[in-house]
Amino acid sequence: MTGADLLRYARVHRAPAVLAGAAAVALLSALFGGANIAIPSIGSGGVSTGVPYRQELPLLTAVFLSAALDGAMSAHDAMGASAMHRLRAVYCTALTLTVCAFSFGTEALAGGPDAGIVFVRSTLVWLGLALLSAGVLGHQLGWVVPLASVLFLIWYPGDWWDWTANAAADPFSWAAAAIALLLGATATAATPWRRRTFLRRATSPTRAAPP
Repeated sequence: MTGADLLRYARVHRAPAVLAGAAAVALLSALFGGANIAIPSIGSGGVSTGVPYRQELPLLTAVFLSAALDGAMSAHDAMGASAMHRLRAVYCTALTLTVCAFSFGTEALAGGPDAGIVFVRSTLVWLGLALLSAGVLGHQLGWVVPLASVLFLIWYPGDWWDWTANAAADPFSWAAAAIALLLGATATAATPWRRRTFLRRATSPTRAAPP
């Protein structure tokens, strides 16, 4: 695998569009992230509360990143050999690191280093959930599980489970990011071809050893 291979793969798998979308989200958060989303709070007698936009915008970044696995060649990638899967993993890792670095820098300039860390952490959590959703429901529905989680966080904000509002060093939030990424990576690696191969091997009768 060479740098030229990686660049060709990136062009086919929407890297320019993903980078442009992620950059737009980061700039939007830096400029308007402090504005609040007005929502009614459950159990507060109809009193409206506000959630800063920057807490929920990483969801868009994560969905953009998960879309990088889709494309005209995604079905062929799923059936590829180990070299193709390594190229896919390197591409996704490089793209994610690039997006996280840009998002951190932009958010840190706007709100300080802690804000940049929280933005990146939220992106990683939702990326894992988006990959899980895409692996289970299909690439076109990679947004479903992240959206379900963000609705929960919006309606029940500010508690220990709210990784979008917890401190930058909060251990639970980082554990949530690690678990979400592990689940997402597992769902991505378990391509339909690999699942069929595994099931075929698991259900095939074991041959008796020759005498």
